Parts: sequence; structure tokens; C-alpha cells
Amino acid sequence: MWLTAEEALRALKTKPQTLYANVSRGRIRAKADPADPRRSLYQATDVQRLAARHAGRRKTETVAAEAIRWGDPVLSSAISTIIDGRLFYRGRDAADLAEAATLEQTAALLWNGAEAVFSGAGYDAPSLQAAFLALAGRVTSDLPSLGRSPAALRREAQAVLSTFAGALAPGRSDRPLHLRLAESWQRPDAADCLRRALVLLADHELNASTFAARVTVSAGAALSAAVLSGLATLTGPLHGAAWQGVDALIEAAAALGAEPAIRRTLAQGHRLSAFGHPLYPDGDIRALALLSHFPLSQQFAEVRETGEEMVGEKVNVDFALAAMAAAFDLPKEAPIIIFSLARSAGWLAHAMEQIDSGELIRPRARYAGPAPETGTSR
Repeated sequence: MWLTAEEALRALKTKPQTLYANVSRGRIRAKADPADPRRSLYQATDVQRLAARHAGRRKTETVAAEAIRWGDPVLSSAISTIIDGRLFYRGRDAADLAEAATLEQTAALLWNGAEAVFSGAGYDAPSLQAAFLALAGRVTSDLPSLGRSPAALRREAQAVLSTFAGALAPGRSDRPLHLRLAESWQRPDAADCLRRALVLLADHELNASTFAARVTVSAGAALSAAVLSGLATLTGPLHGAAWQGVDALIEAAAALGAEPAIRRTLAQGHRLSAFGHPLYPDGDIRALALLSHFPLSQQFAEVRETGEEMVGEKVNVDFALAAMAAAFDLPKEAPIIIFSLARSAGWLAHAMEQIDSGELIRPRARYAGPAPETGTSR
């Protein structure tokens, strides 16, 4: 839900300058008013959160509970951030980086190290199941992460990513990962778009899978365990598997037409995973950077145009991945394989940063169960 400036100011009980300052600091998301581009609309949940804060005298546990739900940052990181609708890797614009960089070069940037080279493996084709099994095999034998130097951890990170990449992008170790993927799927014309997607998806601040990886390694677990935690979290339909919802919408649109399919989905109270992202009120920059490099099929184009008008949000990277897979006739699991391979570079960067901090991530629970027994009176 979006509010006008007048509605936001009434809720916040503040001056326009304070509203604009909160927008510039990323505390309140804003977008242009479709009815009048000269005006802005403001995300209601952000306004309500700040209004509650300004009411004062909030308990510490309330602040913590809000912070973990699209709220204020919960820990410091120098790896990536989103500012004014742009994604940055250690200060480098990710969309600009995607114009020429490979995932190997991006991993080096995220890890603050030399460009990585990843060995291949003898798998027949990219396989998410093989990636899970390969990581699980490492977890039982890899050393814990505590008490080891940054150089040793960086070497192990490269070995872990080699294992992971061997299952998701089998091929010769002297070939970049995007070429290995394209060759595995026998789609050489998709290579450049695969390269761009891998760079654009390499990291994304403290998303759910990255946070899971950091929690895992904060307990001293091996780097491979951190990647395994991240991968398990990524498979959720509200994260890396959101492309399945996009495919379902496209199938419905093919049968019913774009507008009836979108209308039915919204009427049923279902979330449209193809549109919008809380951190990009003006449109997911990763989707915009990817969609300009391949043609959309008629079905995807109709859903994009109709949905953006009906929902009031632009398509996101989940839509872009599904559209790219369709454009190049990639296998069904291609979006999650691309996402997993790319994000593993970020998981490992965050894992090494978390180890360096020396802190255990251990939030407290706000108990909401039955009152504890206090003993029997006599």
C-alpha cells in the first residue's frame, strides 16, 4: 500500500524535510505517482514503522522484532548494499559490472582476493541435487572455520565453490562458469546473458539465504556448511524458487489471457512473485539490466505490460530469470541453478566476513507461550 505525501506527513507528524530525509536514507521507500509523475508515493509499512518509533518508549524487543522484518540493518557489512535503487558490490555498481565481468571476477571482488579459478567435475549435466550431495559430503570432512587465517579461508572458499560449481556447471576448469553452463545446456547463444545474470545475482545484502549462511558460520561451522545452509534457504518459493510462480502465471496467461490470469491470481489473494521488490520502489535494477539483452516472447511481454499496469509495480529479477530461460529454451530448473551458482559467491563472502567479526549470531526469542509454572502452593 502506498501513501501520498500528505497522508505520510499526517502519520509521521513531521515536516516535509524530515520525510524526504528518511527517503534519502532508505528508511522509507518511495516511487513516482502513476497518476502524476511530479508527485511521489510512500510505502505505508515504512511510514507506519517510523511513526511507531517516533511515538517513543518502545521496548528493546519491539525494535529488534521490527528490524528483522525488512527493517533497519541488523549487522554491519562491507560487501554489498542497495542505495537509491542501485545495487553495489564493495562500492562498484553491479549493473555496470555486469556489462563485462564474469562470476569469477565478481567473486574476487566480493572476497577481496585474486580472481578465482574453479575446477570442473564429471557430472553429465547441471544438477541441484548433485550440488546438495557434494556440499553435504564436504561438511562431514571440512575443518571448522574458527581459528584459521583469512588466506586459508579464501583458499577453502575457492575449493568449496569449485565443488559447488562442478555440480551446477560441469566442464573444463579453464572455461568461465557462464560458458560451462551454456555448453552443458548446449545453448551457446545464451552465454552472454548467463554471464550477466551470474554477476547480477552474486550478492544482495542480507537476504534470507545469506543471513542463514552467516548464522551457520558464526557458530564455527565449515564454509561448506554455510553454503549448504544458504542453498537450502534459497529453494523456498519466497526466495530463489520464486521463478516457479512466474512460470505458473505465464501458463495461466497462455490459457486465459494476461489480464484474466493476473486478475484471478489477485482475487484469490495470491502473491504475484513476478512484480515488485521492497528494496526497489522504482523497479528491480537487476531485472532491468538483464531484460534489455534478450527478446521477450509474446506471452512474457503481455504479462509484463498488463501486470505492471494492474499491480503498479515493475517486474523483478525472478520474472527476468524465467523469461531468460524461456527465451533460450533452457531446462526447467535453469533459474534456480543460475541463482544458486551466482549467490554462492556472495554466501562465501559473507561467511568470511562473519568469521572475521568473531561474533556469534544468537538473537533472543520473545516468549509468547503459556505462562511458566511457578510451583504448587501449599
